[in-house]
Amino acid sequence: MTISLETPCLIIDTDILARNIAIMADRVEQHRSVKLRPHAKTHKLPSVAQQQIDAGAVGITVAKVSEAEVMAAHGIRNIFIAYPLVTASKIERAIRISEQIELIVGVDSLAGAQLMEQTAAKHGHTLQVRLEIDTGLRRTGVPYEAAAALAAEIAGMPHLRLTGIYTFRGALLAGKPTLDVAAAGLEEGQQMVQLADRLRAAGIAIADVSVGSTPTALYAAAIEGVTEVRPGTYVYQDRMQAQLGVCELEDCAGSVLVTVVSRPSADLAIVDGGSKTFATDVQPGTHPLQLRGFGHIHGLEDALLVRMTEEHGMVELGPMAQAADLKVGDQLRIIPNHICSTVNLHNHVVMQRGDTFERVPVLARGMLE
Repeated sequence: MTISLETPCLIIDTDILARNIAIMADRVEQHRSVKLRPHAKTHKLPSVAQQQIDAGAVGITVAKVSEAEVMAAHGIRNIFIAYPLVTASKIERAIRISEQIELIVGVDSLAGAQLMEQTAAKHGHTLQVRLEIDTGLRRTGVPYEAAAALAAEIAGMPHLRLTGIYTFRGALLAGKPTLDVAAAGLEEGQQMVQLADRLRAAGIAIADVSVGSTPTALYAAAIEGVTEVRPGTYVYQDRMQAQLGVCELEDCAGSVLVTVVSRPSADLAIVDGGSKTFATDVQPGTHPLQLRGFGHIHGLEDALLVRMTEEHGMVELGPMAQAADLKVGDQLRIIPNHICSTVNLHNHVVMQRGDTFERVPVLARGMLE
């Protein structure tokens, strides 16, 4: 249905969305032994997850039990929760999901594995698990050198079935942020395949080696022994990915529509999108991206979204933007630096099909963890 657009709102161009899904599916499919399991954290929509599966994905990845519950309730039958579950309540919820669909759960500690084992035993259930490896991001994941010992412990637990290892590293090379995403992906894939070989040599059956983010997935997939990649952002793309060279700005399906609410001076416009509308986790000037402002403003090349408060966005206007003579009530479309966190700020997205707009609830957002 066609609706009038109240701002701020997040618009998704469905033609670009479909193209992004097809391109990634086709490129991963060229690596015959590698499966695509996209991360749904970016869109949080079962309908988009189904589009990805219809295009060839084996299933999806999520970060939260609640996301898995929503996806499963809407027909997604193969889900990987790529996050360590360390409370009995979440493990019990995961068990209920795994009784209905094929579910894989992440683990990265002995304490977490022991609680999973105890909870699964109580329910007479076996959980399929993957061991998360820290390959340099220093986030979750067992340290690389400690992985073999932990894998051996988990492999001996009767109610856990250890089927693989996984990592998330993003655009890191030799432990540092990089713009060389090809080298980063190759290094990530090589490290994980080498670890899988070590675990197999120790008698631990590792079937799956799951790696890769949007910037690194296709390069990591080229390493023999990698079995799965988990890109997420590619589905919508964003300014950060464009800066990394992964896409062009015209490949970004998501943009935020805002309205100019004040024009206090010739070089300043205030819009109705602030920190409750745009993600702030990718700060301007952060190494190595060196982005200027919090997003790319369509049609105003020297305009910058330089500062935000909760409901206000301050747009600094250069000479060309000043010549556009923005007025109160004019609307701007801004590609955010980071689309994933931006989506999570919105209860709805607006799906644009040509001149038609449909308001769609972001079903897996804001749920119980």
